[in-house]
Amino acid sequence: MGAVCRGGPEGAVYGGRMSDPTSLPSFPPPPDEHPLRGRVLDALIDEGGQPVLDDDGDVVVVVNDQRMFVRCADGQVPMMRVFGQWRIGDTVPADPLTRLKVAGDLTTRMNLVKVAVHDDVLFVAIDVLVTPEMPLPAVLNSCFAAILNSVRVWHENAGGGGECGPESSGGPENVGGGGSEG
Repeated sequence: MGAVCRGGPEGAVYGGRMSDPTSLPSFPPPPDEHPLRGRVLDALIDEGGQPVLDDDGDVVVVVNDQRMFVRCADGQVPMMRVFGQWRIGDTVPADPLTRLKVAGDLTTRMNLVKVAVHDDVLFVAIDVLVTPEMPLPAVLNSCFAAILNSVRVWHENAGGGGECGPESSGGPENVGGGGSEG
């Protein structure tokens, strides 16, 4: 063991393990700045996730090996959009009308889920009004499950077969966020 640091906290050891000084901790924003985003970050961390913020200010977290996004809008009634984007693989027929029809059918059939296709990218989102007493971990987990299920059903119904996800060849490839205005 090394010598005890003078003037440092009691029990501090000189020469002990040190964290990487170039990596800064990722603290949530102060409560008065983006309060909903701070709650979302806290909820995801409490559930064992490792969320980060992207260049658009969206919260990004990996769920079942898929990158998911949460866009927060603070206001009189805070809202969040939980979404994911996937590049459509070669196993799905290239007919744009079929792809759009399946997206429209899913949007109509599934509660809360919106499905769209644009430039060979499948976009699935759920918009949620957030109240102060809302159990965010449960709501976020439900949204993630519904979105991933919608991707699977879209892929099957669009003619891509039963396999989809990062482990299947030709299935939808998860792509980065941003640009999902609305």
